[in-house]
Amino acid sequence: MNSEFTRDAFVLVSDYVKPNTGEDVSDALQELILNNPKRVLFFPDGEYLLSKPICTPANPEHAVSLQLSTFAVIKAMDGWDNEEALVRLGAAEPFNTIMVNGSNYYLSGGVIDGNGVAKGVSIDSGRETRVENLSIKHTTVGLHVKWGANSGSCDCDICNVNIVGNAQPGSIGLLIEGMDNTFTNMRIAYAQTGVKLAHGGNYLRNVHPLGGPCYPGSMAFCDLSGANWYDFCYSDQFETGFYFRDGVSSICHNCFCYWYKTMESGEIGFKADGNFNSLLTNCKVTLRADAPNAIFLVGADGGFGVIENPFFNEDLSIDKCYLNYLKGRVLHP
Repeated sequence: MNSEFTRDAFVLVSDYVKPNTGEDVSDALQELILNNPKRVLFFPDGEYLLSKPICTPANPEHAVSLQLSTFAVIKAMDGWDNEEALVRLGAAEPFNTIMVNGSNYYLSGGVIDGNGVAKGVSIDSGRETRVENLSIKHTTVGLHVKWGANSGSCDCDICNVNIVGNAQPGSIGLLIEGMDNTFTNMRIAYAQTGVKLAHGGNYLRNVHPLGGPCYPGSMAFCDLSGANWYDFCYSDQFETGFYFRDGVSSICHNCFCYWYKTMESGEIGFKADGNFNSLLTNCKVTLRADAPNAIFLVGADGGFGVIENPFFNEDLSIDKCYLNYLKGRVLHP
């Protein structure tokens, strides 16, 4: 690639902030962000250490995009002591518009490393923000989508993102507090809660939490709000695959749960904490034959939910609550 073209197309971060120095570059990066509105900042390979978060503006007159090369790493320094994420998108100048050029910023590529103590990435403000093609590692909370600037709506698109937590109790892979977001092609590992949804209106497809250390109370998907859509989402080795708070109404289509080893605390595919009001269609739960306490659905007898054509071994489910909601028939492996 022509070097002059590269410099015209991007702000080359290493011209101003050197990687691999072992020194804190958070202030230098923040200054570079604020001094280059409507530009793409390109991070070449190397390690960029932060002692505090870097914040991008959501104001379309000042917004920037962050493009990391494949082996560029933004990492929390030892001694990190901040409640916010390493990279805070839209936090410098909250704004809400899609009508002005520059309002659609993104974070793409590379690695965001929480060093076991920091949160990874947060979307604090903006519209139609994109986070794509990157890895978020060793974090307490991997990706946090906050309450959106458009009456709660964020309209962000997250795709091809891999998250690895810090394997500690209380860790969360993906925390969703805003509405109207799409999450596709994600892998989440070593977090006690894979995905926590505090609000509705979100669409998840091919999101796959993988349970590392399986703590008591671990959940792949924790839906506290309802009005969320799950398509081909997959729980792997969590105590509970899909959890719905009392009265929550969401839709799961072609979703499934799997355990590659038994768990002393028991194995629950779908759980409603009270009335079950959701729709499950063509959902599969693979319960091991040696599981001591296996359940397809546990919930109260009330609720208006529907379970249509589930796929599991009825003989292994010690709870028969699913019969209250069954439409069609149970498909046996």
